[in-house]
Amino acid sequence: MWPEAGLLALIMAAWVALAQAVLPLWGSLSTRRASWQRLARPLAQLQLILIVLSFLALWQAFYVYDFSVVYVAHHSNTLLPAPYRLSAIWAGHEGSLLLWVLMLALWSVAVATFSRHLPQALVAQVLGVMGAVSVGFLAFILALSNPFARQFPAPVEGRDLTPLLQDPGLVIHPPMLYMGYVGLSVAFAFAVAALLSGRLDAAWARWARPWTVAAWGFLTLGIALGSWWAYYELGWGGWWFWDPVENASLMPWLVATALIHSLMVTDKRGQFKAWTVLLAIGAFSLSLLGTFLVRSGVLTSVHAFATDPGRGIFILLFLAVVVGVSLALFAWRAPQWANASQPVAGSRESFLLINSVLLVVAMAAVLLGTLYPLIIDALNLGKLSVGPPYFDRVFVPLMVPLLLAMVPGTVVPWHVARWAALRQLMVPGALALLAASAWASWGGPPQDADAPIATAGGWLTVMGGTLGGWIVLSGVWQIVQRLRLSGSPGLAWWGMHGAHLGVAVLVLGITGVKSFEVERDVRLGLGDAVTVAGVRYQLISVDNHLGPNYLALRANLKLFEGERMVGTLQPEKRRYVSSAMPMTEAAIDRNLWRDRYVSLGEPLAGDPPQWSFRVYHKPYVSWIWLGAVFMVVGGGLAAFDRRYRQARANVQRPLLGTGSALGVEP
Repeated sequence: MWPEAGLLALIMAAWVALAQAVLPLWGSLSTRRASWQRLARPLAQLQLILIVLSFLALWQAFYVYDFSVVYVAHHSNTLLPAPYRLSAIWAGHEGSLLLWVLMLALWSVAVATFSRHLPQALVAQVLGVMGAVSVGFLAFILALSNPFARQFPAPVEGRDLTPLLQDPGLVIHPPMLYMGYVGLSVAFAFAVAALLSGRLDAAWARWARPWTVAAWGFLTLGIALGSWWAYYELGWGGWWFWDPVENASLMPWLVATALIHSLMVTDKRGQFKAWTVLLAIGAFSLSLLGTFLVRSGVLTSVHAFATDPGRGIFILLFLAVVVGVSLALFAWRAPQWANASQPVAGSRESFLLINSVLLVVAMAAVLLGTLYPLIIDALNLGKLSVGPPYFDRVFVPLMVPLLLAMVPGTVVPWHVARWAALRQLMVPGALALLAASAWASWGGPPQDADAPIATAGGWLTVMGGTLGGWIVLSGVWQIVQRLRLSGSPGLAWWGMHGAHLGVAVLVLGITGVKSFEVERDVRLGLGDAVTVAGVRYQLISVDNHLGPNYLALRANLKLFEGERMVGTLQPEKRRYVSSAMPMTEAAIDRNLWRDRYVSLGEPLAGDPPQWSFRVYHKPYVSWIWLGAVFMVVGGGLAAFDRRYRQARANVQRPLLGTGSALGVEP
């Protein structure tokens, strides 16, 4: 009866969420009853307990192979290794939605636990809004996506988990991505609470900042893990494909990044209030849009769930309600901020505004490229595919001015234009340009005699190297100056520079791999060899290998530099027993400076036998994910800055000073 107990717990959680949505909000806005406001925290905790019980019930069904549960039968079988059998809970539509509401309940309890210094009415409103969101998703699960649905008689064996998902990436990538997706609901709830109460001040912005940064950090980690998973699992050697579902995670990340910077200005200067609220609404709305795209059946993607249109309609209606209600509240309160002061050109506020606007424009470009083919198809105007060429031509040029504005935005002071401060950045800029020019000329891999290639980068390499190097060198210069003049700064300051360093490393990694990577498609027989980027890949053997639930053809290649063996690689071609589905498992020799990447293709007819291989040399590709790690660490430092835990925010305190702009906190 575990599945029935899990379903009952979900039903009870839905009623508790409804009470959490109604009673605290009503107590804070209408009756002003403190006792009703105090219900927000225990109701959030009770909802979490019930959803955890439901989650454990589904976990138990997977653990004991209860194939009478339809969801278990569709995503598991008795041959599936234990780690994948347990993580299969969120491998399909119904279970992933259960994970979504679990994450939402966790965020609600986190707000209830770590916001005791905030006004009780504000906490009641924030938790009430989050309860309303939870009601929508729980209603969706109970009405259209029940993970505990039964079937009788139960099949003897399950269908198995999709081979693509039988990977350690399934264990950690979806939870991290959902923590980011759902975490943006906290920023949304703070924004709606501010609109409901009419109190949109610097204190509100300061209280919302750590939650927004934490959600952004989880979303950054989730996107990076997804990119890394696709890189080594799909066998294509790419780290970003501009897949619509990938875009669905990138769009809220871009807006959340803009929101973090806008919250900073609202906190420090009391400006951009309306813009900040719109960004908070937009970030969470884009998370819901991503949910619609993945679960509506309108996309064909290796990431998307194939579901019936009714589910997509429900999510679309829920999205319309969320956006409609929040924008109506915004229109109601907007006249209060009509006379807000404008930023001074050349001040820190102006650079942060430029950055946030460029991020939103970049999001709009990605949104257009993602939805335009769907709109054309829906209007029966034909089939249209928007691929990497569009995004490279539209998205990348928007990133250049964004990176150019990033460094001045950390140097100039608040509220005044001090252009002299920018002259201090000329030396790091000149050094970065020289280093990038040398990198473009001599940074490529060795040329191969049997397949000459152009290894030197062009002007794009110089530009990317200069921008990334400028961010790094100017950041180091600022750190040295700050420690010399002003002593030890706070965690938020270190977090800002850590995140910016991550952006620089990411830019350098993308520039390096795009400029210098080498790709060769070859056919090899036993004993044959191919030289790529100065390394000889020799095929030694091709053998059959038996895995726990698959049969594999495994190639064994030895790698030589001259006569010295420098490693071995064993790419595989797997065929899973239950589904007979083939999968490519690439073999990668990694270090910080380059990846040697080999994927095994199909056997080729002939005597002697040969096999097709794809061999890559990918310089600096690891820097892409290393940059994401720096960003996540920087976000974590900023989120735990003690100033965010203060009950009172200093509104428009003196920030100008007469000394260096480096004395100003971020």
